Amino acid sequence: MARTAASSRYSAVAIILHWLIAAAVLSMLPMGWWMADAISDPARQQTAFKAYQLHKSIGFTILGLTLLRLAWRISHPTPPLSADMPVWERFGARATHWAFYALLLALPITGWAYVSSGWAVSTDKPLNVATVWFGLIQVPHLSFVADQPAEMRRLGAYSAMGAHATLALGAAGLIALHVAAALKHQFHNRDNVLPSMVPWLELKDEGPAASGGRLAMAAGVGAIAVLLFAGGMLASPPAGGAPRAEAAQAAPTAPAEPIVPGTAKAWTVDRAGSAITFSGTHAGAAFNGRFDDWEGHIWFDPDNLSGSKAVVLVRTASARTGDATQEGSLVETEWLNPKAFPIARFETQSFRSLGGDHYEATGTLRVKARTVPVVLPFILTLTDGQAKVTGALELDRMALDLGLYSDPSADWVSKMIGLEISVTAH
Repeated sequence: MARTAASSRYSAVAIILHWLIAAAVLSMLPMGWWMADAISDPARQQTAFKAYQLHKSIGFTILGLTLLRLAWRISHPTPPLSADMPVWERFGARATHWAFYALLLALPITGWAYVSSGWAVSTDKPLNVATVWFGLIQVPHLSFVADQPAEMRRLGAYSAMGAHATLALGAAGLIALHVAAALKHQFHNRDNVLPSMVPWLELKDEGPAASGGRLAMAAGVGAIAVLLFAGGMLASPPAGGAPRAEAAQAAPTAPAEPIVPGTAKAWTVDRAGSAITFSGTHAGAAFNGRFDDWEGHIWFDPDNLSGSKAVVLVRTASARTGDATQEGSLVETEWLNPKAFPIARFETQSFRSLGGDHYEATGTLRVKARTVPVVLPFILTLTDGQAKVTGALELDRMALDLGLYSDPSADWVSKMIGLEISVTAH
């Protein structure tokens, strides 16, 4: 029985998934090669960092679309191949088909394993960066990779990146082969191979065809498995080994400390008119952030500085920069670690007048398990029962144990972080 035109064409769902995945993969290959080179160039570092985040987001999209495509493929038969196609060519077509499926699953998974390792192969140093899918959904690290000791994660990073790069080269070769075969069938064989996936091409009458076999599936998947294994084995890390220092482990949350009031008059902070902000540089570009959740307890009188006091409690999980990747990284263990240390505390010990409306507060700042002395110069404006305070200082993040595992040399994030306060109180 002659095959109908409808049976010679893939379903609309299969066609849409095919071209979405193809467009995504074709964007990923040049992006991957460019950013791997650009990340070491200070002039292009910020752009390369953003490209890495986009690359990861597209990679997870490819993984999801491929799983959908594979489920659709299993539940919906594909158009049969041409009846006059040689046996070896039918086998090669089916093997290539399954090789694509294996490759489109292995590529994002090896990339996922690499970022989960928290290790940068380009610098051979730790680098733990959060993954946020298009700035919307944070993707967790693979626990069986992320929870390993530093040396194992380092080895895993090199193996995963080696396999990932090898598979990318394999993808480029497979795409070239796939395109060449499609063009051959369209212009030499003049059959329905290309029209079956391109809706605007006219289908040609064609007789019955043999279906693909399991052997072709095994051959295609096996070829990608060989590439995966070879890439992982060939990419061995340089000698030297990983540092023994690990990221700080989560510690039990300390009970809330009591707030002992001052003897000067109390003020109520107007949160709507107040802000605590921070700033610095990341990958060579300036960033600005804020804390959305904090509370201030103030007792102050210019005529009673010895009885004046201020305690500010900041909920570290509320740090916002407007960049989902930065915000996802800030809550990691080596940075603010709000799960173990939800509150940062600033408490004054004394105030000093510098003349006019200029003052200075001496106190302590505790972030995570570190407490450091700080001096905060500020300007106070008193008007009809309302106080306006503005002040700024710089904090050494190294002294506060922030990012010491991934970035102890301040290669990515500036060593000094600016902190500014603007408080309105009644």
